[in-house]
Amino acid sequence: MPTSRTRAEVEKEMKEMLGLVPGFFKQIPDAYFDYEWELFKSLELGETLIPNKYKELMGLAIHAETKCRYCTLFHTEAARLHGATDEEIQEAVHFAKMSLGWSAYLNGMQQDYDMFAEELERIVDHIKEHAPA
Repeated sequence: MPTSRTRAEVEKEMKEMLGLVPGFFKQIPDAYFDYEWELFKSLELGETLIPNKYKELMGLAIHAETKCRYCTLFHTEAARLHGATDEEIQEAVHFAKMSLGWSAYLNGMQQDYDMFAEELERIVDHIKEHAPA
C-alpha cells in the first residue's frame, strides 16, 4: 500500500492537530503510516454518522470488557472531551456489564436461537403497536 505523503508531512499534521506525535503511532511502518493516520483522523477525530460522544462511549464499553487499559483510558478521556458526563460514562460501562452478563447466560444455557429471535420479533411488534402516537 503506497503512501501519498511522507512520514514528515503526516507527523507535521499530527503535531498541528494533537500537539505531538503519539507514541503509539511512532512504530507504525512507513508504508502504513499515512493510511493509519487518515483512518484514525476520520473515524476517531472526524464527524461521522455517529456523534463522537456516542462513539467514544461505545469504545469505552467495548474496552471495559476487552480489559485494554490503554483503550479504556483513551475512550474515557475522548468521551469527556466530547461532552460526556461522569454519569454517562458510568452508564456506558454498566450497560456493557449488563449486556455481557446476558450474553454469558444465554450462550452458557444454550438458549434456542430461533425461539429467541421469534420472541424478540413479537416483543418489537408489541412495543411498536403500543407506542404513543
